[in-house]
Amino acid sequence: MKPGIEWRQPRASAEQRQFAADLHAALARAPKAISPKYFYDETGSRLFEQICDLPEYYPTRTELALLQAHAADMAAQFGPQVQLVEYGAGALRKVRLLLDAMPHDGVQFVPMDISGPHLLAACDGLAVDCPGLAIQPLVADFTRPHTLPPCADGSRRVGFFPGSSIGNFTPAEADAFLRLAAAELKGGGLLIGIDLVKDAHVLHAAYNDARGVTAAFNMNVLERARAELGAEFPSGGFEHLAFYNPAYRRIEMHLRATQPLVLRLGDQSYMFNEGETLHTEHSHKYTVSGFQALAQRAGFKPGKVWTDANQWFAVLWLEAS
Repeated sequence: MKPGIEWRQPRASAEQRQFAADLHAALARAPKAISPKYFYDETGSRLFEQICDLPEYYPTRTELALLQAHAADMAAQFGPQVQLVEYGAGALRKVRLLLDAMPHDGVQFVPMDISGPHLLAACDGLAVDCPGLAIQPLVADFTRPHTLPPCADGSRRVGFFPGSSIGNFTPAEADAFLRLAAAELKGGGLLIGIDLVKDAHVLHAAYNDARGVTAAFNMNVLERARAELGAEFPSGGFEHLAFYNPAYRRIEMHLRATQPLVLRLGDQSYMFNEGETLHTEHSHKYTVSGFQALAQRAGFKPGKVWTDANQWFAVLWLEAS
């Protein structure tokens, strides 16, 4: 950890207790489903970085190209003195393009992520490359109540939420996050990436890569449960399943039981029939107008929009006036 970088770390035992409670609840409900935030331990975060570089996975390279082409225009929406909050910051790869287009002496950068070690390693690298940048990492679940550092005098707070991660939320969860963001970014705004509705074959390939990295990323939820919580289940008992559900305009990821089995967690046992799944993630696809309407209901005013030539991805500026 480099000098000058502040870190607020949650107690690991409390985090594990929350994981256990959420996994018990996920396994007890019908159908079984758990939040995708539990993908992102250190291993899961590393696997997701690999996914982002896969030839089939278009969202990362498409959004990066938009940021590379329009970073100056995007940063111009922020104003000169800002506290820049990145939700689900991860490897800090995309935000660097924005930071390069901003004067570092006027920026207070607050990257927020649930995976502490991964976030801190990324902040160490950023601190070396941007020695004049004030970095205040916050290890937290940004969908739950949290406390951001105070803004410097004369600054306004703006958010950055790239990667189409908003698509992982249900419509109700997306509305709740946008309302939370509109409240804490009041007087500033939010720059957000969304994945657009497109051909189902393109989507299927993106979530079923030939190298099996996405499958390993999906399986990591159970591997993490085995390592951290002592969960017991048969080796080879689950397989990766991902498909496009047109009724909901979303990709769904599941872990499907390959045989009848029992998953033991603590003093509880949970039955899986062959073919039964644990729903681990969904990724909603939006139209620009549809998402702008959702954001407007949450308290934002739609602003500029940047899209690629294929109309596969969009980055939107939303005013939180």
